Amino acid sequence: MTSTRSALDADWLGACRRAATGLRQLLAEAPSTHERAEETGSRGSGGDRTLVIDQSAESVVLAELDALSEQGFKFVALSEERGEIDYGDPSFRVIIDPIDGSLNAKRGLPHHALSIAVADGETMADVAFAFVHDFGPAEEWWARRGQGAWLDERRLDPTLGERRGHDGRLEVLGIESADPRWVAASIDALERSAYRLRALGTIASSLCQVAAARFDGMVSLRRARGVDSAAGQLIVREAGGHVSFPTCDEPLSAPLSAKPTSPVCAARSLQTLRQLEAIPA
Repeated sequence: MTSTRSALDADWLGACRRAATGLRQLLAEAPSTHERAEETGSRGSGGDRTLVIDQSAESVVLAELDALSEQGFKFVALSEERGEIDYGDPSFRVIIDPIDGSLNAKRGLPHHALSIAVADGETMADVAFAFVHDFGPAEEWWARRGQGAWLDERRLDPTLGERRGHDGRLEVLGIESADPRWVAASIDALERSAYRLRALGTIASSLCQVAAARFDGMVSLRRARGVDSAAGQLIVREAGGHVSFPTCDEPLSAPLSAKPTSPVCAARSLQTLRQLEAIPA
């Protein structure tokens, strides 16, 4: 009989790496848009239509959680597709987006990522471990609360700053929720803020670009789901950047949920973060 152990003591990095390996194989076995576009006929807990590949990816991740549970680790998992899954202790939460950027994955576009966060509470501030594997560039990002963030085997430099032009605008700003209507509604503020916009199609990967100072900042133009942001926001903060969810009472009080609650903003400096908070319409 196994004994209950603190979920934070589990080998989350090993479990996440094994899940990423399984998902990489899954994607390789269904390389065409036709194969990846097949739908299950249902919707996930976040409201999107569930693809067969999303459901299969979730099963790969849950197999790793099953194994940790058998070792005596207790927690509750929240997945974008299946919703909440009880592994015995609601004080620890595992937040899963099996494929953040499902449309990219379906269409064969580069950025689509596995995102997993482990928290000892119910908000973004409570995330203690974060993992993002972007299958396009094959990059692994991870962080532990209070211990820094890594890209593959290299620790990210927390002193990296942003780049601005002579007129003060950011060199590169990432945007998500890039529906043309929402871009149009925010275009004046975007034009005042940056020279160039980049839309990767995955919030998790966009946050990681801020963590490495590849993006000078990022903003979602509409409310984002907790499953999309949970891991990436810790990676940004542990890499020396700043994150906020501006419609929430506190910058990091957004709930770890599958429902859209607030836009997410990230930057290399607090000054830029405040500027970006005003962009979403």
